[in-house]
Amino acid sequence: MQTMIQLRLIPILFILLGILFSNQSAAQIYRPSAGIETRVNVLLAKMTLDEKIGQLSLYTTDWGSTGPTIREGYKNDIRSGACGNLFNAHTTGFVRELQKIAVEETRLKIPLLFGFDVIHGYKTIFPIPLGEAASWDLELIEKSARVAAAEASAAGLNWTYAPMVDIGRDPRWGRVMEGAGEDTYLGSRIAEARVRGTQGKKLGDSDALLACVKHFAGYGAPIAGRDYNTVDMSERYFRDYYLPPYEAAVKAGAATVMTSFNDYDGVPATGNKFLLDNILRKEWGFQGFVVTDYTSINEMVNHGVVADDKEAGELALNAGVDMDMQGAVYQRFLKESLKEGKVTQKQIDEAVRRVLRLKFELGLFEDPYKFCNAEREKNTLLAPANRTAAREVARASIVLLKNDHQLLPLKTGQKIVLIGPLGDNKSELTGNWNGAGNANDCVSLREGLAKVVPTDFMYIAGCDFENPDKSGFAAAMRAAEKYDVVIVAVGEKAMMSGEAAARAELGLPGVQEELVLELCKTGKPVIVVLMNGRPLAIPQIAEKATAILEAWWLGTETGNAIADVLYGTYNPSGKLPMTFPRSVGQVPIFYNEKNTGRPYDPNSKWTSKYIDQQNSPQWPFGFGLSYTSFSYGEPKVELPSSKSAGSAVMTVTVSLTNSGKLPGEEVVQLYVRDLVGSVTRPVKELKGFQKIMLQPGETKELKFTLTEKDLSFYRRDMTFGTEPGDYEIMVGGNSVDLKKVKVKL
Repeated sequence: MQTMIQLRLIPILFILLGILFSNQSAAQIYRPSAGIETRVNVLLAKMTLDEKIGQLSLYTTDWGSTGPTIREGYKNDIRSGACGNLFNAHTTGFVRELQKIAVEETRLKIPLLFGFDVIHGYKTIFPIPLGEAASWDLELIEKSARVAAAEASAAGLNWTYAPMVDIGRDPRWGRVMEGAGEDTYLGSRIAEARVRGTQGKKLGDSDALLACVKHFAGYGAPIAGRDYNTVDMSERYFRDYYLPPYEAAVKAGAATVMTSFNDYDGVPATGNKFLLDNILRKEWGFQGFVVTDYTSINEMVNHGVVADDKEAGELALNAGVDMDMQGAVYQRFLKESLKEGKVTQKQIDEAVRRVLRLKFELGLFEDPYKFCNAEREKNTLLAPANRTAAREVARASIVLLKNDHQLLPLKTGQKIVLIGPLGDNKSELTGNWNGAGNANDCVSLREGLAKVVPTDFMYIAGCDFENPDKSGFAAAMRAAEKYDVVIVAVGEKAMMSGEAAARAELGLPGVQEELVLELCKTGKPVIVVLMNGRPLAIPQIAEKATAILEAWWLGTETGNAIADVLYGTYNPSGKLPMTFPRSVGQVPIFYNEKNTGRPYDPNSKWTSKYIDQQNSPQWPFGFGLSYTSFSYGEPKVELPSSKSAGSAVMTVTVSLTNSGKLPGEEVVQLYVRDLVGSVTRPVKELKGFQKIMLQPGETKELKFTLTEKDLSFYRRDMTFGTEPGDYEIMVGGNSVDLKKVKVKL
């Protein structure tokens, strides 16, 4: 039942984004420590132009295919000062070898930065970021990043290309696995947590890495879901939904930012002054350095906005790019561009300052080998505490999508058969972007179950990932007939999601779905365990399977974490950070869509709908079941009698009761709808969440505070602020099943 609370609040007019937010988190923005600027200027005055350009150049080693090696030309570049930074160089021995060249064989002895893609773990691998986002547990997500930073820094690294904070609303885009999903608010909070975890208490600590926010900006919205493709959206939409997570990460203190491959408003991000100067530096006050993505300066030639690499380098430096990753454009052409007046000495010097500041901040000039302690490396990597943390995060990331007849949790007396290509697999469990993880360190699902399942336990693959061969079906069916419960582990291979892994279809690859459906015909209870890097479209499995677990790629402790959930050692608490479609034809699909002039009406053809399918998703954003049940009270809203700038606009309280028989955690989600605005507004927007543990029968009252910032948006005149009018406040366990109250502001 809806209630109406009326109170007039003065609308906040003409508040610019930078002014509104700058004071709230200015103390967290990365700022150089006192005294560093003088040291930077002294060093800068000694540098030749070639040495300056070297600080703006970043090259990769040959680690990927040949082990820890580096081509001889790069060693010479280090000696001459023409290469000031490296990536894909790790382990203390290799890093020490290269750092020694920089600080003992060069004129100015400037240490190198060493970067690496530490995305969801270095050696101890955690769930993929999309999976971690499903935990909705900011403390655990920060803990995951903290462990990853501790391990990576122990292996010689001081810089990681994470977090990726791109909003992703199209599961065809493979890199959704690397982000936090479709929602701006959730993505912003997770971005902050990952920056905090990566950079630790302060830069310069031996277990802290420089974070690198990527990909700036809009990379998660490529047309048709194809990686590297064009991005096209209005500035209002861009600012309201795509920019906030980058801003949140910057204001959480992220020291570096990476440009994206896509264009925005017709200009590639790597040469886009509006993004890199106007927004990043002027509006947000960013003081760290900007690095390109891999050869993205060179790729502006293919975009068609410059004629050649030289012109591309000029566009990039003038836009605000400090460091050139792998393209060697700055090294080859910047001197010539300076001579021609296409760039200025001041621009080059300022870019070098930004890089040197962070090298001083890390303490590399005092101790260039501070990240090269072999004993620390040995004691830190895959330490028991790290594996314990990985298991904790992994099981919190699992989402229970279906549980007919309360099949789960399993009982110890049941006879279990495990089927599917991921049932006894280790090679795929670390997922894409798996750092220095080793598949042999992973616990397979079979191994995890073997620790808790009675001796009468069997495994059969049944089929492969992509091979159309069905010859294994018969043995799988025979086994299913002999056992009480069938667990079938299916999904993607690791390289089927991630960079350059867009998919036009979203079903299970190969004949895996046919295997699952055949097993369902046996009449035996079938539990489907999904391991994948993106939302899948599996409507038949959703209908016919008895129970379904979304287990993503959980990393090193996969088997133990899934067994914990299957047998109830851990009550699943995950909630989807992305909408799961019924079919690829619904894509892109996301919960906070806008209404139309002809909103969906099942009784009228002439409304926004499909003629061959429902509008609704298979599973909505925020959805996830538990082995217990929760009952929500009616939300109540309290409005302050007076307010000041930045104070609360309203307080929302709701009671939550564990109405089931088991202890469990619930993610209580708060959504807001602005019913009438000067521009069209979404049907709902997440504006708060709390994860809470309750014992059976226990009730707690939760309180949410909404501020002007929470209700602000880019209005018709492109000013940022709130508007008076009617709002709907919604609280519940997912984005669909909500209790509502209406309020007038």
